[in-house]
Amino acid sequence: MNSVKAAPWLRALSLLGFIALWQVAAQLLAIPTLPTPVSVVASLWGHLIDGELLSSLAITLWRVVLSFAIAMVVGTAVGILMGRYPMLDTLLDGVLVLGLNIPALVTIILCYIWFGLVEAAAVTAVAINKIPTVIVTVREGARAVDRKLLEVADAFRVPWTRKLTKVYVPQLYPYLMAAARSGLALIWKIVLVVELLGRSDGIGFQLGTFFQFFDITSILAYTLAFATIVLVVEAILMRPIDARISRWRP
Repeated sequence: MNSVKAAPWLRALSLLGFIALWQVAAQLLAIPTLPTPVSVVASLWGHLIDGELLSSLAITLWRVVLSFAIAMVVGTAVGILMGRYPMLDTLLDGVLVLGLNIPALVTIILCYIWFGLVEAAAVTAVAINKIPTVIVTVREGARAVDRKLLEVADAFRVPWTRKLTKVYVPQLYPYLMAAARSGLALIWKIVLVVELLGRSDGIGFQLGTFFQFFDITSILAYTLAFATIVLVVEAILMRPIDARISRWRP
């Protein structure tokens, strides 16, 4: 119990240690390509004041949420089917392996060539890159489902909706959470590449602009803003959900 309570403090301590190390390294090296944390925070505040950062964040987060939702829905459905039906699993396994190993950059370029430099192409490219990993994770969960519990539910003639929500899906929760958490970590990175290559707005586009002017401070400021959003989502959404759905586990 004490270790659980200490966990937030340990996370905060690690972040403070990283910032302190960054500050010391920046002061010792004293080079333009490594600004101090203070300079980055000042740049972040300036971009917040002019409103450009907030609008770029909103656009990028919308793409992240939409791509994430599509990847989770499609990947979960296909993963359950592949885990439940061995013949379908064998049939689609080759395509799944191919999807796992195609570089994200290739998928992004192909989507832009096929569909044009439009929003649908950007979201599709991100979702396609994430769907295979969701399928693999959920498929393992579907394989691990206790069939005896399902047989008991059938014996007692439990309605299929209740069997799905009370017996089947709860056994998939750990796998769904693993897919969701890894998905968020992967999708926002791919979204930035998508925006850098073919969009005229969003965090990725702004980073490309700053790169052209060698504005390292602004690059780190935008990175800090997005990383903060990711940490907040993890702290107030993912961890509480994970803890809530895992209460039944010993």
